[in-house]
Amino acid sequence: MQKKEGLWRFLAALLCAAVLAGSVNAGIGQVQATKKDDLKRQNEQDEQNLDDLEDQANELSDEKEGIDSEIAALSNEIAEIMASISLLEEEIEVKKAQIEQAKLDLEEAVRVERAQYEAMKVRIKEMYESGDSTYLDILFQATSMESLLNKADYVEKLHEYDRKMFANYQTARQNVEILKEELEIEQSELEAAQEGLEEEMESVETARAELEEISADYAMQISKAKQQAEVYKTQIKQRNAQIKQIEEEERRAAEEAARKKAEEEAKKKNQNSNNGNAGTASANAKPTGKATVNKDAIMAANGSAKGKEVAVYACGFVGNPYVAGGTSLTNGADCSGFTQSVYKQFGYSLPRNSTSQRTAGTQVSYAEAQPGDIICYPGHVAIYIGNGKIVHASSAKTGIKISNALYRDIICVRRIV
Repeated sequence: MQKKEGLWRFLAALLCAAVLAGSVNAGIGQVQATKKDDLKRQNEQDEQNLDDLEDQANELSDEKEGIDSEIAALSNEIAEIMASISLLEEEIEVKKAQIEQAKLDLEEAVRVERAQYEAMKVRIKEMYESGDSTYLDILFQATSMESLLNKADYVEKLHEYDRKMFANYQTARQNVEILKEELEIEQSELEAAQEGLEEEMESVETARAELEEISADYAMQISKAKQQAEVYKTQIKQRNAQIKQIEEEERRAAEEAARKKAEEEAKKKNQNSNNGNAGTASANAKPTGKATVNKDAIMAANGSAKGKEVAVYACGFVGNPYVAGGTSLTNGADCSGFTQSVYKQFGYSLPRNSTSQRTAGTQVSYAEAQPGDIICYPGHVAIYIGNGKIVHASSAKTGIKISNALYRDIICVRRIV
């Protein structure tokens, strides 16, 4: 009687401990879930901020591109204005040279005009004030009326010649003066045009400088937006890593809970068997009889029924040899030969080598891994059996065995069933 009471007390203590542990685990799980939700909300906010920043940066880039095009157009305009100013400066120099020559020509015309004028004054003075006037001598030397008329005509023509020459010199001087004035007017117009172009160039340069300042401001804003975007990306990446870690912990906790549940159910079945109740324990698949695996723990994990069957079947060959290039589950296989042969028993055809098997099925994250999934490593593959474990043809020294799934860096996880 006392033994029975002691047994019941022991069972009660175990039940209390289980309830307490469950409460603690539930509390921890709730805290983890809350933290994960907070991280996801923060990521959603940062992703929205990141989208806003990218939209802002794209808008600023478009505006900056338009401003840079205007700056290029203004630069071309300044270059054209400078070329025009250069041509005007050349024309002005030519006009200055022509004006200098016109001044010299005018001085020469004035000198010749004055000389002719002085010569005429001398002849007139001699004709009207001196008895030896050349014109009177010519008239007095006439021997007849006809001769007198001829000589008078000659005198008249000589006088007319003097007047024409004087008039020609006056005209030449006036023409030179007119040319000089025209050249000076042209020079003035060219200088006015040059001044206008210089003012226009100054205005265009001012406009270009203002646009360059705006463009530089846009560039600075774009740079700041990109820097802030990198901050958001880093924060999102860090939170994703935390979320992944929490999900991995949750998955492990779920698998551990399923394992404990399966163990408790197995203990109950054993107790019922010991008490005389009919029933038989589930037998694990052991094609070779060389290893025993907790089938109930695998079957209790999350995942498809077919995947769990694959995992249980694969574990039945633990202890068999590793043979490079082999595909025999009993006589020896390498890593990809092992996974290929296991899945062949279930009607699935996998590529022969580990690299090709990375493309089989569909890809899932390690946090989503389920029994039966293929875990791909650099140059190696294995079958996931749950609870963070894998079964694989490891090496010639260890053969087919069960290992921790994270014993090496994982490249990808492929789901076949």
